This record gives sequence, structure tokens and C-alpha cells, in this order.
Amino acid sequence: MPLEAGLLEILACPACHAPLNDRTSDEIPELLCTGTDCGLAYPVRDGIPVLLTDEARRP
Repeated sequence: MPLEAGLLEILACPACHAPLNDRTSDEIPELLCTGTDCGLAYPVRDGIPVLLTDEARRP
């Protein structure tokens, strides 16, 4: 289930405050930080972004 465009416009990475991009790879939905120094990938579970740095992974 893709996230709404309006929601993506207001979401930001909690670690560096850069915008997030929606990405689905291998059927795993996640939001990628666009910051050059950060680059964390946050999971999306049941259509809800989990924006916790402890839950994020480094791609």
C-alpha cells in the first residue's frame, strides 16, 4: 500500500531532518532518507511509517 503524496511531503528523517523517499524493494516497503550523511531506511508496517532510528537500517 503506497503512502499518500501529501504525507510524504511532510515526513522527514528523525535523525537528520532530510526528506524521505518511498521505496519498495523485494516487496518490503520502506522510506529512504535523502540526506547524504544519513541514508537510513525506515520500515513501513501495515501502511504506517515506523520513524524510529532504532528500527531503521543502513542500506
